[in-house]
Amino acid sequence: MQKEKDNWYASWFNTPYYHILYKDRNHREAALFMNQLTEFLNLKPADSILDLACGKGRHAKYLYKQGFDVTGVDLSRESIQHAKQYEKPGLHFEVHDMCLPYPKKFDAVFNLFTSFGYFENEVDNLRTIKSIKAELNPNGCGVIDFLNVELAIKNLVASEKKKVGDILFHIEKYLEDGYIVKKIRFSDKGEDYLFTERVKALTLTDFQEYFEEAAIELKHTFGDYHLNKFDKKSSERLILIFN
Repeated sequence: MQKEKDNWYASWFNTPYYHILYKDRNHREAALFMNQLTEFLNLKPADSILDLACGKGRHAKYLYKQGFDVTGVDLSRESIQHAKQYEKPGLHFEVHDMCLPYPKKFDAVFNLFTSFGYFENEVDNLRTIKSIKAELNPNGCGVIDFLNVELAIKNLVASEKKKVGDILFHIEKYLEDGYIVKKIRFSDKGEDYLFTERVKALTLTDFQEYFEEAAIELKHTFGDYHLNKFDKKSSERLILIFN
C-alpha cells in the first residue's frame, strides 16, 4: 500500500490518478463560469488574473484565450510541469504556495473548484486570505469558488464505486473533526493505493470571520456558476467576491 505524505494534497495532486479520477470534469460549465465571472467583474482584455491553485491550467488556459494576461500557480510541481508546455507571452505557470503572497499584483485573483480549506493548521486559511488581498491591485477583486458545505453534508454519499478505464475507485465520504473527508482506494498494476482528500467544512459565516480579520470586504455571494443568489439550503456552490 502506498503511504500518504503529511499533506494529503502534496501527494494526491502529484499523482496521475488524481487527474484520471476527475477527468470528466465539465469543461463547458467551467467556460460558462469564466465568461459569467469576468463579465460580472467588468474585466477587460489584457487585464491580469492570478489563477491560484491552478492545477494543470484548465481555467488559466481558457482565460488566456479570452484575452487576459494570466498567471497560474500551484503547489504541485507535476501539474505545473504539465501546464508549462502551454506557456506563451501572457500565459505563465509557476510552483507557488498560496499561503504566501505572490510577488506581483493583479486585477483579479481566482481560487476555483474548491481549492481552499485543505490545511491542517487553521492559521493557514487566514494566511491565504491575507495573501490574496496582498496580490490585488487597488481596485482588484478576489474570488473564492467553494462548495456549499451545508448541502454537501446533507447529500453526502457514504460509499460509492467509480470505474475509469481499467481502474475501479472505491470512495468513502464522511464528516470528521470539522472536515469533509474522502477516502479513495484502488489498485493498479498489482499495487494498492490509498489517498485522502480533506476539506474544512467552511460556511459563509466562517469566511466572513476570515474576511473581517483580514480587513477584507465581502462584496457578493453567489450559489452557482450562473451567478444565481446563494441559498445555504439549496445552492451547490458558495462563490465569494471580495476586495
